[in-house]
Amino acid sequence: MSVANSMDVGSAVSKVSKRQYEPYLKASWGLLNHWYPALFSSELGENEVKGVTICGVPLILRRVHGKVHVLRDQCVHRGVRMSIRPMCLTDDTITCWYHGYTYNMETGRLETIIAAPDDEIVGTTGIQVFPVEEVNNLIYVFVGEPGYEPIPELRLDLPPKLENPVHPVAHPLDTDTMILGVRRTANANWRLGVENGFDPGHQMLHRDAAIVLARDTALPLGINPTDPRAITAYEDEDGPKGMMNEWNSGFYDLVMANERLNIKAAGNNPTVGLRTSMYLPGVLMVENWPAYGLAQYEWFVPIDDKTHEYWSVIAAKASTEEERKRFQYDFDYLWRDQALIAFNADDVFAREAMENFYEEGGPGWDDEQLCGMDAIIVAWRKLVSRHAREIQKPQRNPSPKLAE
Repeated sequence: MSVANSMDVGSAVSKVSKRQYEPYLKASWGLLNHWYPALFSSELGENEVKGVTICGVPLILRRVHGKVHVLRDQCVHRGVRMSIRPMCLTDDTITCWYHGYTYNMETGRLETIIAAPDDEIVGTTGIQVFPVEEVNNLIYVFVGEPGYEPIPELRLDLPPKLENPVHPVAHPLDTDTMILGVRRTANANWRLGVENGFDPGHQMLHRDAAIVLARDTALPLGINPTDPRAITAYEDEDGPKGMMNEWNSGFYDLVMANERLNIKAAGNNPTVGLRTSMYLPGVLMVENWPAYGLAQYEWFVPIDDKTHEYWSVIAAKASTEEERKRFQYDFDYLWRDQALIAFNADDVFAREAMENFYEEGGPGWDDEQLCGMDAIIVAWRKLVSRHAREIQKPQRNPSPKLAE
């Protein structure tokens, strides 16, 4: 863990500084060789098949005898996606609906072809198989290059377990954690989602949100760093890589009003214990939000260079059946609609409004004019450039040969 010396925001718009995060500028298709959520566990029933795309990579998921298998969703024969018309003739294989190429679920090996079982291609090729882990209602997939080893532990692509001086919160891997949430597609590049997620100046977007008004929350209009210690970087060799906004550290100016515009933050209840942090490959942790003891986690999963799957979930400590029922009730009747859907709708709106400016070939990355409150955004770009395991290449017409 280190303190990020990112207060020199003026350098953020210089050519020298931009060279320091040039890999990030090239990462429009996301970061390869990282773990991402693919589906909620509840979305994939027994013997059910679903297709998703992450970092431009088509994936097919199938649950058999409770175990989730993930393979490249692209037949080596003519390149079609098998998930658009799933065909599963045995428990251990998946068959392409077009010409009957049939693959082993464990190895991806081409085992037979329905109408040509003796063809010489059988056994000589196959499709890529991806590591998968299922924890607390989330199915994670390691989207990596074929043969990439060693596969990093899932914990390295999730927020670390941090001590919160006000109230401890649930971690995605804890056995007493219950996770519920939503996901939706946002028509914006994943980097715009990430940067919006912990942007210190964007709180004014949520000033009139129902959840803020109902809880009488004194949500600042924005926060400005006043000291390099306002931002903490996590770069330990054997730990997640990320950055934290220490909101209530004394190193930020919490802007509650702008006298020139006669605008002020509503609410009287301070945001004590609330901290935001972001970790590779793009997962946000908001501690003690939307209530003390809860944590909101968000993933910004690249689909392609113009869209991302936006995951927003709430994690609670729930070790007893009574606690689980209570959290489910609160989620169904309060947190889902007000904290995740309505509150974050403004975030989606903002990201999509930026897309034309920052899209591939757009002026955004060169012409943006950042200010002091954007120090952590610049620091994040540099951190990703240092620690991303690989930058995904453009995948507009991906070939199944990539899986060989």
